[in-house]
Amino acid sequence: MQQHGLVLENVLSGQRSTTRVKVVEELARENAYDWVMVLMRKNQVHSILPLLGAHRHTPNVAFLHNNAAGNQDITAALGTNRVLLGFPGAGGTIEGRVVKYLLIPQQKTTLGELGGERTQRLHELGQALQRAGFAVSVSSNMDAWLKTHVALVTAIAGALYAHGCDPSRLARSPDGVPRMVQGVREGFRVLEALGLPVLPFKLKVLFEWLPFAVPVAYWRRYLDSPTGEYALARHTRAAGDELKQLAGEFRVLRLAAGKPTAVLDELYAQIDQYAATSKSHSKDAK
Repeated sequence: MQQHGLVLENVLSGQRSTTRVKVVEELARENAYDWVMVLMRKNQVHSILPLLGAHRHTPNVAFLHNNAAGNQDITAALGTNRVLLGFPGAGGTIEGRVVKYLLIPQQKTTLGELGGERTQRLHELGQALQRAGFAVSVSSNMDAWLKTHVALVTAIAGALYAHGCDPSRLARSPDGVPRMVQGVREGFRVLEALGLPVLPFKLKVLFEWLPFAVPVAYWRRYLDSPTGEYALARHTRAAGDELKQLAGEFRVLRLAAGKPTAVLDELYAQIDQYAATSKSHSKDAK
């Protein structure tokens, strides 16, 4: 980034831009920032908490990452007043110097305060992201939103792993997408048994209210498209370690709910197997 700038390419339009940005190698204690935005895999976040906790010159820290375990570790390190939660409405991958990305129209970049309030800083962050080209939504219950998202993406990941992490192959499999949809439904029932709403509400409508064939047909189209590849499959291939942790976090919720999740358990076994295999390959490469 220091040498070449931030090079972005929209995978749908092919449009490429280069933006020169100021880059620092570390968050020095004497430097003050209006915002820190943390976009990391869930299993990496713990490594940054001591540094952020010690950096008292930054009053606002937004964590935009997968999380089904709650925010106790984050608030213990930073306090409650500095923390905001969210999740980005974009996906992509890095190829050489280029970040190939797409915005996800079905999922806006979602932000929220821990307590659900609509604060001035939340409004200002949302406006800044909108000026940058992101569609933004505010949630009054980001904890439930994030748990819902983990229920969704872990079921999708397990189904992708079962089909060679090939979204088109999964889309065309006779039983792959139906089992994925059933796994998501089981996950949503876990949340509801714990008194948590399924958010955003349109996911509840799609997976629980509409006939089973509707979400199956929708996800077959979605997976067999560039969006399925760049928004889902590429991260899934690269992040077996994160998805294993997320599946572990959701297993804790499942045990607390006491709900049967036979299909979701099978999908999570695929995550465990992929994570173990990718870890083995990583050791071999070293």
